[in-house]
Amino acid sequence: MRNYLQQLKTLLLAMVLVFGATLVANAQSRTITGTVLDASLGDPVPGATVLIKGTTRGTATDLDGKFSLPIQSGDQILVVSFVGYLAQEIEIGNQTTFTISLAEDIQSLEEAVVIGYGSQDKKEITSAVVGVKPEDFNRGNVSNPAQLLQGKVAGLSITRPGGNPNNGFNVRLRGLSTFGANSAPLIVLDGVIGASLENVDPNDIQSIDVLKDGSAAAIYGARGSSGVILITTTRKAAKDGRTNVAINSFGTLDKATNLIPILSAEEFLERGGTNFGSNTDWREELIDDAFSYTTNATISGGFNNTNYMASVNYRDNQGIVNGVSNQRLNTRLNLSQGALDNKLRFNLNLSFSNVDSESINDAAFRYATIYNPTAPITENTEASKRFGGYFQRDLFDFYNPVAIANQQKFIGETKTALASYRVEYDLMPNLTVSAQYSEDRRNTLSGAFWALQDFQVGIGATGSAQRNTFDRALKIFESTLRYEKDLNSKLNMTLLGGVAFQSTKNQGFNARSRQYLFDLGWNNLGAGAIRVGNNTDMSSFANEDQLNSAFGRANFNYDNIFFLSASVRAETYSGFGENNQTGVFPAASVGADFTQLFDMGIFNAFKPRVSYGVTGNLPPSPTLALGVYGNGNRIDLDGDPLTSNDIYVGLNQFSNPNKDLKWETKKEFNVGIDFGIWSNKVTGSVDYYTRNISDLLFNVPVATGAPNPFDPGRFNTAASTWINLAELRAAGFEFAMGVNDIALGSVKWTPNLNFTIYDKTTIESLSAGDLGFDELRVATPGSPGQNNNFIIYNKVGQTLGDFYGPKLNGITEDGQYILSTTDPNEFEKLGNGLPKGEFGFANSFVLNQWSLNIFFRGAWGHDLYNSYRGFYENADAASNTWNSVVTDKTPTAPLVTSTPTFNSSVVEDASFVRLDNMELGYNFKTNSPNLSTLRVYFAAQNLFTLTNYTGVDPEVRINDSENGDGFTTALSPGIERRNTYFQTRSFTLGVTVNFK
Repeated sequence: MRNYLQQLKTLLLAMVLVFGATLVANAQSRTITGTVLDASLGDPVPGATVLIKGTTRGTATDLDGKFSLPIQSGDQILVVSFVGYLAQEIEIGNQTTFTISLAEDIQSLEEAVVIGYGSQDKKEITSAVVGVKPEDFNRGNVSNPAQLLQGKVAGLSITRPGGNPNNGFNVRLRGLSTFGANSAPLIVLDGVIGASLENVDPNDIQSIDVLKDGSAAAIYGARGSSGVILITTTRKAAKDGRTNVAINSFGTLDKATNLIPILSAEEFLERGGTNFGSNTDWREELIDDAFSYTTNATISGGFNNTNYMASVNYRDNQGIVNGVSNQRLNTRLNLSQGALDNKLRFNLNLSFSNVDSESINDAAFRYATIYNPTAPITENTEASKRFGGYFQRDLFDFYNPVAIANQQKFIGETKTALASYRVEYDLMPNLTVSAQYSEDRRNTLSGAFWALQDFQVGIGATGSAQRNTFDRALKIFESTLRYEKDLNSKLNMTLLGGVAFQSTKNQGFNARSRQYLFDLGWNNLGAGAIRVGNNTDMSSFANEDQLNSAFGRANFNYDNIFFLSASVRAETYSGFGENNQTGVFPAASVGADFTQLFDMGIFNAFKPRVSYGVTGNLPPSPTLALGVYGNGNRIDLDGDPLTSNDIYVGLNQFSNPNKDLKWETKKEFNVGIDFGIWSNKVTGSVDYYTRNISDLLFNVPVATGAPNPFDPGRFNTAASTWINLAELRAAGFEFAMGVNDIALGSVKWTPNLNFTIYDKTTIESLSAGDLGFDELRVATPGSPGQNNNFIIYNKVGQTLGDFYGPKLNGITEDGQYILSTTDPNEFEKLGNGLPKGEFGFANSFVLNQWSLNIFFRGAWGHDLYNSYRGFYENADAASNTWNSVVTDKTPTAPLVTSTPTFNSSVVEDASFVRLDNMELGYNFKTNSPNLSTLRVYFAAQNLFTLTNYTGVDPEVRINDSENGDGFTTALSPGIERRNTYFQTRSFTLGVTVNFK
């Protein structure tokens, strides 16, 4: 018989061991429960993280703020945290039930800075990044989000010369980064890359963060060379469980200001002008005070894990000329929802906008300044019936400005729709996966009309009308994986990886016809009998491109003392040559808080940081690398004008293919210091950067029939090729400082100052191999008589945008110019249109319920060509057709009798200081349980400007408004053209009401 005794003993021993182990385990492991509450409201906090300190074991609170968590022997401390609250550490001890109250972390909320694909505490930022909150925004009639930042961020230049409400703003970050690619910063709206500013109303913005240097922008790779502006819209009310309704309504009065002084009718006649027998102030007749109004309504709230914000914004901005207006309707819905104990989160952002604009020919401003002051507006003659009763004379460059404003019309209708869907899921407490799909659509319909009796265009065309459409569809899918881990008690690591796919489709249509029997406008182009030749057009286009990306970033925080960040993005773009369709954009930055290492005296924060990043720039068209063919001239094959079935449009090749065409590349090095003094009573930053930009895209002439070096084995069949040729270098110094609540008796004053000193852009090269240029001469003053006089020379080794021309050495007794030379090859440098520096100085004063905000802005070291003086201050016989400009700089003893010629005297220093914005507000005390805020305010914009410039507006011109070539307009800064819309001064009265 088999002996089972030994097996029985073994079984009994195993049972004893298992039973003992169970007892030990039960003695060492237990489950604790608890509730996490808001300390101020007592409401539950869903989605709060509860972790065992030093481990990754934890859980999240449910919708009622409750949690349940098994603990083990040795677990001593719970760490409870949630975004916007101060984290708490609680000793576990022998407790099994916990009630934990979290206090709001006001400072943390204020110091969080949005970066690419996430956010960081300001103390961890090691790049040049600036966050701007609503309390720092510019006030008054602000219709464009760019206006909120004007003058607020060192190195960020936002300009709009003149006061046309339909004109956009020129935005440049740290100067010029390209000739004709995307020269404005990339806009990222709620995570949607490349969104239009028209998708958001200024009242819906919660914060704006500016990524200034290459290391911060490199996470956006081929779209980051011009910098990045991240806009975050409001998502929810301040407290869960509460619904807020906010209404902001205001009216604005705009008045024309800073009109160029000209001769009165009497003075004009004394100078020898032609007398038509009247006395007309043409600017008085053209312009009038304009009244605009705006209303914004927002409802927001949150309950459990749901947050929402819905808004409607309507703006009616009128110009100072009848026929100029901009009406805008923006609607927005932001919705977020948490599920599965807030481990799964959904975000939905929808916005729609409609913009209706009306414009006039800006030449009306020019003629209102120079038209004969003795001419009447209308006349009752047989000849005038041809012009609709308006006074007109057949003289060169001589058009009745009131007639132009009334007989030419230009309208635009723009509709945008942005939809963004985002989902996040916490695979583990420290591992999150996300996916986002976005569609950004823009549809523009515009019309132009020149009446039958319009003397400038319409009469010669027998009436003309035009219709244009442009549609853009941008689709983006992105997915990221974020992992955060404490490698030890002092070292924290955050990793981010992701992929992105973007496609863009553009299409447009244009049609123009002429010779109408009646003035029917753009809604019946078929009524125009002539559809070929002058003042006609018919065209259409479509293109599509694809951008695929993979990216990653690693951030390290050692004991809140040392910080390191590194990123890389690889992108493949269909619009480059087949040999160079992929680019790699790396970046790295490091910083350290020295106050944690040394006794820094008055400094409570002193963080030096160093960064380096490589970014790229996409071309304005995805077809530059191709040998693109387009439409040529009409060809009559048999030469018989009586037959039409043999007429065809020929082919025309615009450029040769370039298989090596690649990215424009910017390499930027930045060193900076963030500091705080006297317990952060004074805070600020200092930055110095250098940037080298290479491989800029340009279209260069080539010899047809010669071998094409970019397409081996083939020959040039067109007279030009797009190549990478130019290299630029630039540098700058930036300073920003703010002081919190300086006590002036009972008044609290908070000043903020920032300024930038530029080392102007230098042209290092304008060639590649045997192709290119030693210099590029661009920009002529124009007609009459100066069509061929280039005034800006861009020379290798010199600064970009230099004015060149003869120096005015004096004036003879009979009023003739004494010029240094008349040979263009001997012209001297006369100035430069780019500024040496810019500044903004904001001041906030608070006294009880009163608040006063005063903001100064300015620029220095830039020159402007004053085209009004350049054409209309001379008293030669030919100029007596026009009224004369008589500024402080106009020679009067003797009067200049030379024909107007570009020279040093009309290039003026345009440095200025402007009281850009002022607002006085009063917050009424309210004890109503349903009314939280009632505020009335008065604001004024462009109150005064201190400058020696005698033109329309001393604002910096970063490009040429009359140059439609995107690749050369940036090469000609500093020109104030004669068609500049007059400046306006604005006064706003408004009220803000918040219900709860």
